[in-house]
Amino acid sequence: MTITDIRPFLAVGVSLLAAFLIMFSGKKPNVREFWSVAAAFIKAALIFSMVPAVLAGNVYEYTLFQVTDTLGFTLRTDAAGMVFACVSSFLYIPVSFYAIGYMRGHHEKEQTGFYAAFAVCLSAAIGIALSANLLTFFIFYELLTIATWPLVFHERNEEARFSGRKYLIYTLVSGQLMLAGIVAIYAMAGTLDFKAGGFLTADMAPTWVLQFLFFLMVLGGAVKAGVMPLHGWLPSAMVAPTPVSALLHAVAVVKAGAFCVLRLIGFVFGPALLAEIGAATVLAWFAAFTIIAASLIAMKQDNLKRRLAFSTVGQLSYVVLGAALLAPLSILGAYYHIVAHALMKITLFMCAGAIIVTAHKDNISDMHGIGRKMPITMACYTIASLGIAGMPFVIGFISKWNLGLGAMQVNQPIYIAVLICSALLSLTYLMPVTYLAFFKENEKGEFKTYGEANKFMLIPICVTAALSVILGIMPNFGPHLYDLASMAAQSITQGWIGGGW
Repeated sequence: MTITDIRPFLAVGVSLLAAFLIMFSGKKPNVREFWSVAAAFIKAALIFSMVPAVLAGNVYEYTLFQVTDTLGFTLRTDAAGMVFACVSSFLYIPVSFYAIGYMRGHHEKEQTGFYAAFAVCLSAAIGIALSANLLTFFIFYELLTIATWPLVFHERNEEARFSGRKYLIYTLVSGQLMLAGIVAIYAMAGTLDFKAGGFLTADMAPTWVLQFLFFLMVLGGAVKAGVMPLHGWLPSAMVAPTPVSALLHAVAVVKAGAFCVLRLIGFVFGPALLAEIGAATVLAWFAAFTIIAASLIAMKQDNLKRRLAFSTVGQLSYVVLGAALLAPLSILGAYYHIVAHALMKITLFMCAGAIIVTAHKDNISDMHGIGRKMPITMACYTIASLGIAGMPFVIGFISKWNLGLGAMQVNQPIYIAVLICSALLSLTYLMPVTYLAFFKENEKGEFKTYGEANKFMLIPICVTAALSVILGIMPNFGPHLYDLASMAAQSITQGWIGGGW
């Protein structure tokens, strides 16, 4: 049942309002930061209040205005969108507190602009999650691009300017190509409304046209998701403050790219059409290549944030791979990996930021013995690292297990080999940091005195690390995100028999 309700737009609008209030409160830091935290809690409350109805098979929908008779600026709370909306809105809370500790502890400049742009990014992310059609999706997708640029450019130095320009070139060009695809789809199908299983059919255009449109549209998502060779902007963006890195990798930007691919495959083209035209197979191979190649590159990075950035390039390709396999369980795994990667990667980046602020270290080679100074931080880092590798009892195992089962459903054991190889590589580039931190002496004697980051930074790290374990044991803890992911996968694949399953 469809329920007309304005809450989806309120969930988007609350942080937009907060952005204006933050700008007007720039000279009062405590008030400015209050608006950021308040918006985070209100946004999460609005999103979570809609979960029970969605789990019961209902959707909330609201059209702000009509563009044409058949196309409106509409938001809708289907199961697929609620997975992304729930994780983004929840993580906005610990990131807000963490940002206060980081920005103050690191004595960052332009903090008012930072908090305002941060709030706009979260509005855009929720808008992307709850968009009912491609037009609404595209508007919020481009808003996210524009709002993120001042965050990447935050340091205002030459490196930041270069990274900001690089980010804009990648994302704006791909966005315009996506817009061209949207126009073509509307002319061809007469609608842009998302439909579980897709609304395009083989008789609408020649096969080559449909293949071209698919890759043109996916390009926009693949750029933000960092699929190789379109990943170049992501490592460069690590020049931004660590809370921005957490936002980019865990809460909004790259997650939005991966979610874009999921939307296009599940709700525009659909598995039946993609299986018929063979387009998803090519995307799956690109994703598999990215998973392995990014892991190999990550091993060579001494800067911790850059190592984590290349880890994201590989890990977000799990989502793309799961969607491209077109199997019910792989799509379930793809949606749940959005949740899993968000929790684990935000923990890792917040740990990196805590080390930067407290110990003033960026490079892994300088972190010998830091576990003695920051044992809680490094313990949380270890938990998240094990989750990234897919170890049992951490949330990453749940999503990757389903991805593997999905590969078996479509009789593609080679992708299981890719998953296993990636797990081993993840341990290879993440766990040495733990080894150096806890089992190596620091020759300079820098880390003999205990000293964790301030509580605004440490508590969010502990919360996200703990949730990574809790959801690894009880996947439906809290808002039943596993059930929502399962509902999304079932709606996409219902009524289609193909691919060997």
